[in-house]
Amino acid sequence: MTHISQSLLDAARTRAAAPDFTRTFDDPVEGEGPLSGLNVAVKDLFDVRGQVAHAGSLVRKGIAPAAKDAVAVSRLRNAGAGLIGHANMTEFAYSGLGLNPHYGTPLTPLREGCIAGGSTSGGASAVARGVADIALGTDTGGSARIPAAFCGLFGFKATAQTISREGAVPLSHSLDSVGVLTRDVGLLRPVLNVLRDRPLSPSATPRAVIVPENFGMDDLDAEVADAFEAALDALQASGVSVRRQTLDFFDDYRALPVWHFSAVESRAHHGAHFDTARETLDPRVASRMARADGVSAINFARTIAAREALIARAARLFSDTPVALPSVAIMPPKLDDLRDDATYDRINLLALRNTSLANVIDGCSVSMPIASHPGAGLMLTAAAGRDAMLLNMAETLQGAP
Repeated sequence: MTHISQSLLDAARTRAAAPDFTRTFDDPVEGEGPLSGLNVAVKDLFDVRGQVAHAGSLVRKGIAPAAKDAVAVSRLRNAGAGLIGHANMTEFAYSGLGLNPHYGTPLTPLREGCIAGGSTSGGASAVARGVADIALGTDTGGSARIPAAFCGLFGFKATAQTISREGAVPLSHSLDSVGVLTRDVGLLRPVLNVLRDRPLSPSATPRAVIVPENFGMDDLDAEVADAFEAALDALQASGVSVRRQTLDFFDDYRALPVWHFSAVESRAHHGAHFDTARETLDPRVASRMARADGVSAINFARTIAAREALIARAARLFSDTPVALPSVAIMPPKLDDLRDDATYDRINLLALRNTSLANVIDGCSVSMPIASHPGAGLMLTAAAGRDAMLLNMAETLQGAP
């Protein structure tokens, strides 16, 4: 098996190319396990021994190569997976669109000239093109699920505390979590079981989902709206009831300044680069980091407290009944349409709107492709620790029609 796995890895590395990858590795497959014969595109913020994790930036080029693998990378390697290389990403993972002025911008293979989505952009494109079987990514506000939708993949955002982020360059320690992207829903469970601190426990499949009437359903592209209704029909055909509800929770959620977390905490983690090399950073990333200057300590403390209250409410509301939403309100936009900063800002916020819910409530979430509308996704989001429940639903549906 090791020889076969190595041959597959060598072939994948031969096909790996920019802008999906910033570099390929040269170390061999090690051992055998449940992921033998499968290859991984590693987001360029996870430490890989002997390599520098640039996190999509030029300012980290001078740091020393990693002495050891990130925990998630080590677990994949020990399970027999082959590591193709570091996959491209938005600088510091600070965007939902995946543009990178330093290393290029990965595109989705589904639509000519359209972006793969971000920030796990290179990994998503590589999996969608069949170069990689698995993309190891992160998800701070949708960074695994947005590109999953745009590239026709399954994207899973795990409950943050279930998979170690040790050895991964942070963006927002409050919202960061590990994400996984695959073409095949059947791969999610074995990959998550390898990555998790404890294997997934048995769980019942929910009998109902909540479709909010006061969040996430406005400003939809017509194609996204049609795709979502088709996906809901598939849910109902599988025996799941659809509850369209207006909940006070979503009004309170919308009032939360979610941007505080990434703005303030990115400066905590990358402030030295911001202070000394701001002109080297992606201007769009730097401008978001700069917003932290307008957040007082008192206001940030209030935002943290408001989030904690939402987490507690979500645990009561969404533990057994997930929220169903379009993964992204829009279809994959063309790269050329994002040249203007005002357009970029508007599209970025719209792309992140629905996915950010899971990160704020410290929950889990899965985006499933809608085959009849390539580039659109059905997203299910639940409270913390309900990962197995969502995975059951994804496996039952195996993507919407």
